[in-house]
Amino acid sequence: MKKLLVVLTFLAPATLFAQSAFTGTWRFDMQSGQIGGKPFIQSLQNGVYHCDCNPEITTKADGKDHERKGSPYSDTINVREVDDHTIEVVTKKDGKMVSRSKNTASEDGNTLKSEWTAWDNGHETSGADTSKRVAPAPAGANKTSGSWQFEKVESASDNMTAVTFSATPDGLSMTQRTGESYTAKFDGKDYPFKGDPGTTSVSLKRIDDNTVEETDKRDGKILSVRRMKISSDGKTLTLDVEDKEDQTTAKWTAHKE
Repeated sequence: MKKLLVVLTFLAPATLFAQSAFTGTWRFDMQSGQIGGKPFIQSLQNGVYHCDCNPEITTKADGKDHERKGSPYSDTINVREVDDHTIEVVTKKDGKMVSRSKNTASEDGNTLKSEWTAWDNGHETSGADTSKRVAPAPAGANKTSGSWQFEKVESASDNMTAVTFSATPDGLSMTQRTGESYTAKFDGKDYPFKGDPGTTSVSLKRIDDNTVEETDKRDGKILSVRRMKISSDGKTLTLDVEDKEDQTTAKWTAHKE
């Protein structure tokens, strides 16, 4: 392998420079996140929970499992009103718990804190984030209702903040500690994305020696476009994400371990 790399260095130095820039494990600073775009809208009123999610959810908030259609991640949802400013949401797939979250509105009703735990590929992840109110709750609704704009990540488990890239002769391999992975070439073609039921393929395009554009898809439909750029000193990765489904944008910063 070492001899092969020496040969390739002479044959394609620009390509290998791009690969070496990305190779390694990168740790994202969750508090660096900048989120914009369409706000998140939910309501719990008269015993019914509604979420302007993707797919949209309308279900009884009676603490019982109800069918959820259209989601690749879960097939039931269970919503419970804890009090007038707190709700709990549990999702399952094939009878197994996928996620559990508690949403709590502040006393003044202007901040929403979400504390959650999820199970991906047998890996448990957890975290908390806050959002600010951008539209009022309907009269008489739970205080968690209304329109919310993401503000910041309060915490996130270590296994979901790191990503590892490995150089290939003409592309990249990616692995995450929660079981997601792919190997793709810089040719714009679709390659399998493993470990995420909501993402079936990925394509890569090299913009320049230190910049790669990743397009994630589900059954041919574009879900998101991610642009990853390595700083000139090779120590920082900037990730810009355009989420086509949720109509949001995000920017994150990672540092090489």
